Amino acid sequence: MKTAKWKDYSVITTGDGYKLEKWSGVTLLRPDPQVIWPTSVDMDSYKNLNAKYIRSETGGGRWLEKKPMPEEWTVSYKDLKFKIKPMGFKHTGLFPEQAVNWDIMTALIKNSGRDIKVLNLFAHTGGATVACLKAGASVCHVDAAKGMVERAGENVRLSGLENSPVRYIIDDCKKFVQREIRRGKKYDAIIMDPPSYGRGPNGEMWKLEAELFPLVELCSQVLSDDPLFFLINSYTTGLQPQVIENILRLNLKKLGGFFTAYEVGLPTEDGIVLPCGCSGLWSKEKVD
Repeated sequence: MKTAKWKDYSVITTGDGYKLEKWSGVTLLRPDPQVIWPTSVDMDSYKNLNAKYIRSETGGGRWLEKKPMPEEWTVSYKDLKFKIKPMGFKHTGLFPEQAVNWDIMTALIKNSGRDIKVLNLFAHTGGATVACLKAGASVCHVDAAKGMVERAGENVRLSGLENSPVRYIIDDCKKFVQREIRRGKKYDAIIMDPPSYGRGPNGEMWKLEAELFPLVELCSQVLSDDPLFFLINSYTTGLQPQVIENILRLNLKKLGGFFTAYEVGLPTEDGIVLPCGCSGLWSKEKVD
Protein backbone atom coordinates (compact mmCIF):
# COMPACT_ATOMS: atom_id res chain seq x y z
CA MET A 1 0.00 0.00 0.00
CA LYS A 2 1.41 3.38 -1.04
CA THR A 3 0.20 6.50 0.76
CA ALA A 4 0.92 10.21 0.28
CA LYS A 5 2.02 12.70 2.92
CA TRP A 6 -0.25 15.73 2.69
CA LYS A 7 -0.26 18.90 4.76
CA ASP A 8 -3.43 20.48 3.29
CA TYR A 9 -5.53 17.28 3.30
CA SER A 10 -6.32 14.55 5.83
CA VAL A 11 -8.87 11.82 6.50
CA ILE A 12 -10.04 12.34 10.07
CA THR A 13 -12.04 9.15 10.52
CA THR A 14 -14.24 6.67 8.62
CA GLY A 15 -17.21 4.37 9.18
CA ASP A 16 -20.71 3.39 8.09
CA GLY A 17 -19.94 4.04 4.44
CA TYR A 18 -18.53 7.55 4.95
CA LYS A 19 -15.19 9.33 5.30
CA LEU A 20 -14.73 12.55 7.28
CA GLU A 21 -11.99 14.60 5.63
CA LYS A 22 -10.38 18.01 5.92
CA TRP A 23 -9.37 20.02 2.86
CA SER A 24 -7.24 22.99 3.96
CA GLY A 25 -9.60 23.97 6.77
CA VAL A 26 -12.87 22.84 5.14
CA THR A 27 -14.34 19.61 6.55
CA LEU A 28 -16.49 17.38 4.34
CA LEU A 29 -18.34 14.11 4.94
CA ARG A 30 -18.53 11.98 1.79
CA PRO A 31 -19.69 8.44 0.98
CA ASP A 32 -17.02 5.84 0.27
CA PRO A 33 -17.91 2.31 -0.92
CA GLN A 34 -14.78 0.80 0.65
CA VAL A 35 -15.84 1.80 4.18
CA ILE A 36 -17.77 -1.30 5.27
CA TRP A 37 -16.89 -1.05 8.99
CA PRO A 38 -18.86 0.82 11.69
CA THR A 39 -17.96 4.28 12.89
CA SER A 40 -16.78 4.92 16.43
CA VAL A 41 -17.91 8.57 16.47
CA ASP A 42 -20.94 10.60 15.39
CA MET A 43 -19.46 12.14 12.23
CA ASP A 44 -22.67 14.06 11.48
CA SER A 45 -22.17 16.00 14.71
CA TYR A 46 -18.47 16.73 14.20
CA LYS A 47 -18.02 20.29 15.42
CA ASN A 48 -16.17 21.58 12.36
CA LEU A 49 -18.23 19.80 9.68
CA ASN A 50 -19.02 22.15 6.78
CA ALA A 51 -21.00 19.88 4.44
CA LYS A 52 -22.21 16.31 3.95
CA TYR A 53 -22.99 14.62 0.66
CA ILE A 54 -26.28 12.74 0.82
CA ARG A 55 -27.07 10.12 -1.78
CA SER A 56 -30.48 9.99 -3.45
CA GLU A 57 -32.39 6.73 -3.73
CA THR A 58 -33.00 7.57 -7.40
CA GLY A 59 -29.30 8.19 -8.15
CA GLY A 60 -26.94 11.07 -7.62
CA GLY A 61 -27.37 13.17 -4.52
CA ARG A 62 -26.81 16.61 -3.01
CA TRP A 63 -24.58 18.52 -0.63
CA LEU A 64 -26.14 19.47 2.72
CA GLU A 65 -24.28 22.50 4.11
CA LYS A 66 -23.82 22.39 7.89
CA LYS A 67 -21.62 25.46 8.30
CA PRO A 68 -20.74 28.26 5.89
CA MET A 69 -17.88 27.47 3.52
CA PRO A 70 -16.41 28.95 0.34
CA GLU A 71 -17.84 27.88 -3.00
CA GLU A 72 -14.31 26.88 -4.01
CA TRP A 73 -10.85 27.10 -2.48
CA THR A 74 -7.22 26.05 -3.04
CA VAL A 75 -5.12 23.22 -1.60
CA SER A 76 -1.41 22.66 -2.06
CA TYR A 77 0.65 19.49 -2.35
CA LYS A 78 4.33 20.42 -2.16
CA ASP A 79 4.71 22.99 -4.97
CA LEU A 80 1.49 22.00 -6.76
CA LYS A 81 -1.81 23.85 -6.32
CA PHE A 82 -5.35 22.68 -7.04
CA LYS A 83 -8.81 24.18 -6.93
CA ILE A 84 -11.34 22.33 -4.78
CA LYS A 85 -15.06 22.65 -5.33
CA PRO A 86 -17.78 20.26 -4.08
CA MET A 87 -19.55 19.04 -7.20
CA GLY A 88 -22.26 16.58 -8.16
CA PHE A 89 -21.78 12.86 -7.52
CA LYS A 90 -19.79 13.62 -4.32
CA HIS A 91 -16.62 14.76 -6.12
CA THR A 92 -14.38 17.68 -5.14
CA GLY A 93 -12.26 17.96 -8.29
CA LEU A 94 -9.21 16.13 -6.93
CA PHE A 95 -8.20 12.60 -5.93
CA PRO A 96 -5.66 13.18 -3.12
CA GLU A 97 -4.48 9.55 -2.99
CA GLN A 98 -2.93 10.05 -6.43
CA ALA A 99 -0.20 12.20 -4.90
CA VAL A 100 1.91 9.05 -4.53
CA ASN A 101 1.85 8.67 -8.30
CA TRP A 102 2.58 12.37 -8.85
CA ASP A 103 5.76 11.85 -6.83
CA ILE A 104 6.74 8.77 -8.85
CA MET A 105 6.18 10.50 -12.20
CA THR A 106 8.00 13.62 -11.05
CA ALA A 107 11.07 11.63 -10.04
CA LEU A 108 11.13 9.63 -13.29
CA ILE A 109 10.84 12.75 -15.44
CA LYS A 110 13.43 14.75 -13.53
CA ASN A 111 15.90 11.85 -13.41
CA SER A 112 15.58 11.15 -17.14
CA GLY A 113 17.75 14.12 -18.05
CA ARG A 114 15.85 14.73 -21.30
CA ASP A 115 12.69 16.23 -22.74
CA ILE A 116 9.70 13.98 -22.03
CA LYS A 117 6.38 14.01 -23.89
CA VAL A 118 3.47 12.73 -21.77
CA LEU A 119 0.04 11.55 -22.93
CA ASN A 120 -2.49 11.81 -20.10
CA LEU A 121 -5.71 9.95 -20.94
CA PHE A 122 -8.98 10.21 -18.97
CA ALA A 123 -7.08 13.10 -17.42
CA HIS A 124 -9.96 14.62 -15.41
CA THR A 125 -8.97 17.83 -13.61
CA GLY A 126 -5.28 17.38 -14.32
CA GLY A 127 -3.55 16.32 -11.11
CA ALA A 128 -1.05 14.25 -13.10
CA THR A 129 -0.85 16.91 -15.81
CA VAL A 130 0.18 19.57 -13.30
CA ALA A 131 2.74 17.24 -11.69
CA CYS A 132 4.33 16.31 -15.03
CA LEU A 133 4.46 19.92 -16.24
CA LYS A 134 6.06 20.99 -12.98
CA ALA A 135 8.68 18.27 -13.45
CA GLY A 136 9.57 19.74 -16.87
CA ALA A 137 7.64 17.50 -19.27
CA SER A 138 5.26 18.52 -22.06
CA VAL A 139 1.75 17.08 -21.71
CA CYS A 140 -1.16 16.21 -23.99
CA HIS A 141 -4.20 16.24 -21.68
CA VAL A 142 -7.20 14.28 -23.01
CA ASP A 143 -10.67 13.92 -21.51
CA ALA A 144 -14.14 13.67 -23.02
CA ALA A 145 -15.72 16.06 -20.50
CA LYS A 146 -15.31 19.74 -21.35
CA GLY A 147 -15.83 20.84 -17.76
CA MET A 148 -13.02 18.61 -16.51
CA VAL A 149 -10.62 19.92 -19.15
CA GLU A 150 -11.48 23.50 -18.23
CA ARG A 151 -10.83 22.75 -14.57
CA ALA A 152 -7.48 21.20 -15.52
CA GLY A 153 -6.53 24.46 -17.22
CA GLU A 154 -7.39 26.35 -14.03
CA ASN A 155 -5.16 24.02 -11.99
CA VAL A 156 -2.30 24.47 -14.45
CA ARG A 157 -2.56 28.25 -14.18
CA LEU A 158 -2.98 28.09 -10.41
CA SER A 159 0.37 26.30 -10.17
CA GLY A 160 2.04 29.03 -12.25
CA LEU A 161 2.40 26.79 -15.32
CA GLU A 162 0.34 28.79 -17.82
CA ASN A 163 3.34 29.07 -20.17
CA SER A 164 4.21 25.37 -20.01
CA PRO A 165 3.90 23.10 -23.07
CA VAL A 166 0.43 21.58 -22.63
CA ARG A 167 -2.31 20.67 -25.13
CA TYR A 168 -5.91 20.27 -23.96
CA ILE A 169 -7.99 17.82 -26.00
CA ILE A 170 -11.73 17.27 -25.48
CA ASP A 171 -12.28 13.90 -27.10
CA ASP A 172 -12.93 10.20 -26.65
CA CYS A 173 -9.58 8.79 -25.51
CA LYS A 174 -9.65 5.66 -27.66
CA LYS A 175 -10.55 7.59 -30.81
CA PHE A 176 -7.87 10.17 -30.09
CA VAL A 177 -5.18 7.50 -29.73
CA GLN A 178 -6.30 5.89 -32.99
CA ARG A 179 -5.85 9.23 -34.75
CA GLU A 180 -2.44 9.76 -33.15
CA ILE A 181 -1.35 6.37 -34.51
CA ARG A 182 -2.43 7.39 -38.02
CA ARG A 183 -0.59 10.71 -37.60
CA GLY A 184 2.57 8.95 -36.44
CA LYS A 185 2.66 10.82 -33.11
CA LYS A 186 4.75 9.34 -30.30
CA TYR A 187 4.97 9.85 -26.54
CA ASP A 188 7.63 8.97 -23.98
CA ALA A 189 5.13 8.37 -21.18
CA ILE A 190 1.46 7.43 -20.94
CA ILE A 191 -0.89 7.87 -17.99
CA MET A 192 -4.45 6.57 -17.96
CA ASP A 193 -7.15 6.78 -15.31
CA PRO A 194 -10.12 5.09 -17.02
CA PRO A 195 -13.59 4.84 -15.46
CA SER A 196 -14.99 1.52 -14.28
CA TYR A 197 -17.96 1.83 -16.63
CA GLY A 198 -19.87 4.37 -18.65
CA ARG A 199 -21.33 5.32 -22.01
CA GLY A 200 -19.80 7.31 -24.84
CA PRO A 201 -21.47 10.24 -26.64
CA ASN A 202 -23.07 7.84 -29.15
CA GLY A 203 -24.21 5.31 -26.56
CA GLU A 204 -21.07 3.17 -26.70
CA MET A 205 -20.76 0.98 -23.61
CA TRP A 206 -17.48 1.12 -21.68
CA LYS A 207 -16.62 -1.56 -19.12
CA LEU A 208 -13.08 -1.52 -17.79
CA GLU A 209 -12.64 -5.28 -17.51
CA ALA A 210 -13.43 -5.69 -21.21
CA GLU A 211 -11.77 -2.56 -22.56
CA LEU A 212 -8.54 -2.15 -20.57
CA PHE A 213 -6.36 -4.77 -22.30
CA PRO A 214 -7.13 -3.67 -25.89
CA LEU A 215 -6.73 -0.01 -24.88
CA VAL A 216 -3.26 -0.63 -23.43
CA GLU A 217 -2.40 -2.63 -26.56
CA LEU A 218 -3.54 0.31 -28.69
CA CYS A 219 -1.63 2.86 -26.61
CA SER A 220 1.58 0.85 -26.87
CA GLN A 221 1.62 1.88 -30.54
CA VAL A 222 2.14 5.56 -29.65
CA LEU A 223 5.09 4.94 -27.33
CA SER A 224 8.39 6.41 -28.51
CA ASP A 225 11.46 4.33 -29.27
CA ASP A 226 12.83 5.19 -25.81
CA PRO A 227 9.79 5.32 -23.49
CA LEU A 228 10.04 6.30 -19.84
CA PHE A 229 6.90 4.97 -18.12
CA PHE A 230 3.33 3.72 -18.54
CA LEU A 231 1.01 4.20 -15.56
CA ILE A 232 -2.54 2.86 -15.13
CA ASN A 233 -4.89 3.83 -12.29
CA SER A 234 -8.03 1.91 -11.42
CA TYR A 235 -10.85 2.51 -8.95
CA THR A 236 -12.74 -0.62 -9.98
CA THR A 237 -13.64 -2.55 -6.83
CA GLY A 238 -12.32 -6.11 -6.99
CA LEU A 239 -9.74 -5.50 -9.72
CA GLN A 240 -6.50 -6.68 -8.15
CA PRO A 241 -3.18 -4.86 -8.69
CA GLN A 242 -1.72 -8.02 -10.20
CA VAL A 243 -4.32 -7.91 -12.97
CA ILE A 244 -3.08 -4.47 -14.03
CA GLU A 245 0.53 -5.58 -13.83
CA ASN A 246 -0.27 -8.62 -15.98
CA ILE A 247 -1.90 -6.41 -18.63
CA LEU A 248 1.17 -4.19 -18.72
CA ARG A 249 3.55 -7.17 -18.89
CA LEU A 250 1.67 -8.85 -21.72
CA ASN A 251 1.69 -5.65 -23.79
CA LEU A 252 5.08 -4.16 -22.91
CA LYS A 253 7.40 -7.09 -22.06
CA LYS A 254 9.45 -6.46 -25.20
CA LEU A 255 10.56 -3.14 -23.67
CA GLY A 256 12.38 -4.74 -20.76
CA GLY A 257 12.37 -2.37 -17.80
CA PHE A 258 10.48 -2.88 -14.58
CA PHE A 259 6.87 -3.78 -13.75
CA THR A 260 5.09 -3.18 -10.48
CA ALA A 261 1.56 -2.80 -9.12
CA TYR A 262 0.31 -1.61 -5.77
CA GLU A 263 -2.72 -0.51 -3.79
CA VAL A 264 -3.11 3.21 -3.21
CA GLY A 265 -4.57 4.53 0.01
CA LEU A 266 -4.98 7.39 2.46
CA PRO A 267 -3.85 7.17 6.09
CA THR A 268 -6.49 8.24 8.60
CA GLU A 269 -6.00 10.14 11.84
CA ASP A 270 -7.39 7.17 13.79
CA GLY A 271 -4.63 4.85 12.62
CA ILE A 272 -5.89 2.86 9.64
CA VAL A 273 -5.43 3.17 5.87
CA LEU A 274 -8.42 3.83 3.61
CA PRO A 275 -7.98 1.87 0.34
CA CYS A 276 -8.50 3.99 -2.78
CA GLY A 277 -7.95 1.68 -5.74
CA CYS A 278 -4.71 0.51 -7.28
CA SER A 279 -2.07 1.39 -9.86
CA GLY A 280 0.15 -0.52 -12.24
CA LEU A 281 3.43 0.86 -13.54
CA TRP A 282 5.94 -0.02 -16.22
CA SER A 283 9.08 2.09 -16.04
CA LYS A 284 12.42 2.16 -17.78
CA GLU A 285 14.18 2.67 -14.46
CA LYS A 286 13.42 0.87 -11.21
CA VAL A 287 11.12 2.72 -8.81
CA ASP A 288 11.49 2.28 -5.04
